[in-house]
Amino acid sequence: MSKNVMLLTGAGQIGMAIARRMGYGMKIMVGDKNLANAEAISETMKNSGFDTEAVEMDLSSRESIVGMIRKGQQYGEIKMLINAAGMSPSQASVEAILKVDLYGSAVLMEEAGKVIAEGGSGIQISSQSGFRMPALTPEQDRALAMTPAEELLSLDFLQPENIKDTLHAYQLSKRANEKRVMYEAVRWGERGARINDIAPGIIVTPLAIDEFNGIRGEFYKNMFAKCPAGRPGTADEMANIAELLMSERGAFITGSTFLADGGATASYYYGSLQPEKQ
Repeated sequence: MSKNVMLLTGAGQIGMAIARRMGYGMKIMVGDKNLANAEAISETMKNSGFDTEAVEMDLSSRESIVGMIRKGQQYGEIKMLINAAGMSPSQASVEAILKVDLYGSAVLMEEAGKVIAEGGSGIQISSQSGFRMPALTPEQDRALAMTPAEELLSLDFLQPENIKDTLHAYQLSKRANEKRVMYEAVRWGERGARINDIAPGIIVTPLAIDEFNGIRGEFYKNMFAKCPAGRPGTADEMANIAELLMSERGAFITGSTFLADGGATASYYYGSLQPEKQ
């Protein structure tokens, strides 16, 4: 029997929380570069009554992305996409972050947008980091949004000599996610579908715990301690936002980014988290 299909890329806590909120009655393809991670999330969801299947999927490879989509189409129409895959600044090199978080996310949105069913919806998970860097020029923003995916990593301002460190690469990647969602919303709209972005702040996940224990650990702990909310967020709170965006209640919302960081970005610009003047 044919089912609506959800694609979940990135076998982590945020993606799983959203999939659990929205994926009942659907075939859920759980993709991750580490098949063991995908199998663990798939098994957890399966034990809660969801119909899941683990897939090895490398977000940096168009061939791998297309393979996951084709596998999902064997069960029915692609109705929902959740891209929660990515690499943090403490996990990878500049080149790897750009290849996965920036290029790979652009390819996934493009390829899913070619087949998304009418009435379908997608969520890209970016980060508050996209708001935590100086403004790019209008030309740079447009390039991040509209450059053909296979040419993105050739942009001059994305060359290694123009990127300070892995955090800068991450910030650029997340800014690109937000701009790419705006661009793809136009194409998805031609199929009667929508796509939006959620930019979380510090959310307690295994990836975040890696950051807490990494070289920027004190920076991140200080960030959530001094944000207006006074705490990190939870994956279920991100699922609350996704539920609005992916359901019919969000039918007028597409191409948007929802910043959900407990007010950390507000404090960064106008509060106690402002960087010291040099």
